[in-house]
Amino acid sequence: MNSKENIPQKFTSIGDLQRTLGLPKPLHPLVSLVNYADIKTPEEDLPKAMLLDFYKISYKFNLQGKVKYGQHHYDFDEGGISFIAPNQIIASKEEEKDYSGYTLLFHPDFLYGSCMAKNIKKYGFFSYSANEALYLSAKERQTISEVFEHISQELDGTIDDFSQDVILSHIEVLLNYSSRFYKRQFITRKVVNHDILTNLEELLENYFNDENALLKGLPTVNYLAEKLHLSPRYLSDLLRSLTGQNTQQHIHEKVIEKAKEYLSSDNLNVAEVAYQLGFEHPQSFTKIFKKKTNLTPIEFKQNFQKN
Repeated sequence: MNSKENIPQKFTSIGDLQRTLGLPKPLHPLVSLVNYADIKTPEEDLPKAMLLDFYKISYKFNLQGKVKYGQHHYDFDEGGISFIAPNQIIASKEEEKDYSGYTLLFHPDFLYGSCMAKNIKKYGFFSYSANEALYLSAKERQTISEVFEHISQELDGTIDDFSQDVILSHIEVLLNYSSRFYKRQFITRKVVNHDILTNLEELLENYFNDENALLKGLPTVNYLAEKLHLSPRYLSDLLRSLTGQNTQQHIHEKVIEKAKEYLSSDNLNVAEVAYQLGFEHPQSFTKIFKKKTNLTPIEFKQNFQKN
């Protein structure tokens, strides 16, 4: 295979992308709503991978086949929504050939001068992977469709001094609804999510028992997410919905648990426990331990020995 085929094609403007898709020039240079049914370019002629300089929110429905979610597959005939931030690679997927829907494209420049320029960073699902899309109930689908319709109507109307503010308000509503529906998705998939939590605990336990911490340092959020086949942000949001703690906090909880186990032994001093847990400097270990337990490691060890 030619290595060039694996190089994503970069699009710096929405107009460039729409020309590649066989679509007319966008009505607004910085924002556009594309109907998948209007794409004229045959799929085999489209880039295998793309890199966009703008945001992309894809609302796909009537999606045929199965979608991978972590280590599991689910049927989602209703389709769902995926969120892509600028400079993320989009790769075509064979299993998503048969679908309909819309894609909302908007350039970061469209947000300048508005609260959304800063607030959009709070919507963590722009960092999720494609297999972590938002899947909608029938009622949610109707709500999202209405928001897209409002955006479409505004883009089809006369562009004036109010257009940017109105469209931005609709985008914000879309993102806020998506945040709400993701919360619902975390709750309604308790079985799968609790499996992920169980696997996380097992990963952490094995990491310390196999002395990986001594050799490689503390486990990272990225390491755990990769092992669980999830994006780091999705894993943290999922865990927070289940336990109230993000991934980093779960790591610290396990560190304290193992630290107490090691400190209860007469064989290891505080510095040795710190290195065993993956800390480069014992002072860093002491700081975290005291923050979590209100005791220094030495105080904990002394109290344990008294008892």
